[in-house]
Amino acid sequence: MTSERLAELVAERPVPGQPRPYEFPETFRTTLDNGLQVVVTPMPGRELVSASLALRAGAADEPADEGGATVLAARGLTEGTEVRDAIELTEAAERLGASLHAESGWDATSAGVDVPESRLGPALELLAEVVRRPTFPESEIDRLRDERLTDLLQAKADPRRRADEAFIGTIYAPTSPYHRPSGGTSETVAGLTSAQLRDVHTRAANPRQAALVVAGDIANDAVVALARSLFGDWSGAAAAASSAVDDRAATDARVVRVVHRPGAVQSEIRIGHRAVPRHTPDYHALSVMGAILGGLFNSRLNMNLREEKGYTYGASAGFDLRRGRGPFTARAAVNTEVTVPAIHEFLVELDRIRETSVTDAELKAARDFLVGVFPLRFETPGPVAGSLAGLFIHDLPDDELDRYRSAIEAVTAADVQRVARDHIRPEAAAIVVVGDHERFGAALDEASVGAVEVVRDVEESSEAA
Repeated sequence: MTSERLAELVAERPVPGQPRPYEFPETFRTTLDNGLQVVVTPMPGRELVSASLALRAGAADEPADEGGATVLAARGLTEGTEVRDAIELTEAAERLGASLHAESGWDATSAGVDVPESRLGPALELLAEVVRRPTFPESEIDRLRDERLTDLLQAKADPRRRADEAFIGTIYAPTSPYHRPSGGTSETVAGLTSAQLRDVHTRAANPRQAALVVAGDIANDAVVALARSLFGDWSGAAAAASSAVDDRAATDARVVRVVHRPGAVQSEIRIGHRAVPRHTPDYHALSVMGAILGGLFNSRLNMNLREEKGYTYGASAGFDLRRGRGPFTARAAVNTEVTVPAIHEFLVELDRIRETSVTDAELKAARDFLVGVFPLRFETPGPVAGSLAGLFIHDLPDDELDRYRSAIEAVTAADVQRVARDHIRPEAAAIVVVGDHERFGAALDEASVGAVEVVRDVEESSEAA
């Protein structure tokens, strides 16, 4: 192929078009006498309805010695009720053509069901049974606890998960729940009992801290009537006063920590620090800045470390926005021999996003992507219900989703640089590497990015002895 023809083909490539107009579906809201919020989004033609009961209680609210109890309790909701055991629950859901599920994270616990519209009533009865009358059978909880312990053992052998665990353990103070995984550690999970999980759920299951969110081809009045009949007499335990999450940082200075894995052919790199909560006025500007820095394929980090340097298959960065200050993390897996050069390029880009204004092309690409992909997220009822539940969990305004696209479009290059300077702090970042320290340790010391602490896992130290 001649260079002239290649240039012609490049010129003929499709280019992104203008984002199409979009309005988030109209949503109806009401509150029952017991405080339960009911949120309904009719979506004509979407016969598969999604319903979710969200509780404002997550892993961040549990005592340190019960780490993992909230996540395990959520998994236990569908393992048996006062009416049905686990098998009977599964069979009842299958007869309805429904999918029944429950999960928990840092900020909330949710139980949900996806079901054809014609069977919504019986499906919501199952959902109410799971939330209001769970029994947490000991045999099932023992099984779930053992599965989690096995998963934690596997995590130690997975360099990516080991890096994530070491990173949060480095940036958050030991008193913070964010210092550990939301699913708990081997030490805390091993002691969890059925009775403890029952207590966890009893504390969380309060209608005044809950919302029933339903989306699909349904009518407002029908859903409200079902909510009243199934949840109207729900009282729950006395609602505890909401407390702030302990999100203290371990340090405000640069920390370099290496988890030594002899013989590793790759290094997992994490660079970052404690950042901001979801309830930040900078949310939209941070979204655009994050996309430019490490959220898109043509982000600065990926174009540098992957496309230009060839250090990795992919480099990324982003904010995990929670009720408390979640982490900002830049990450990549690189070949061992380029560990230190990769760390250098990460730091270069973190400085550059703060000090150098983004280009018009970068700004347009990021805004167009975020605006353009927004409607695609809401083509089915599940994501609609999930996003509306998120508004409730974080106590965000009702119009948050309606104004998202216009707020993103309004972000300027000055906004991007301002939030980068305010919320990206390379001088206070932790640099965590899981890899073979013996192969890059000397170069890391010479790079002078900070005093290096080398961590050797207990299993490895025992073998060495």
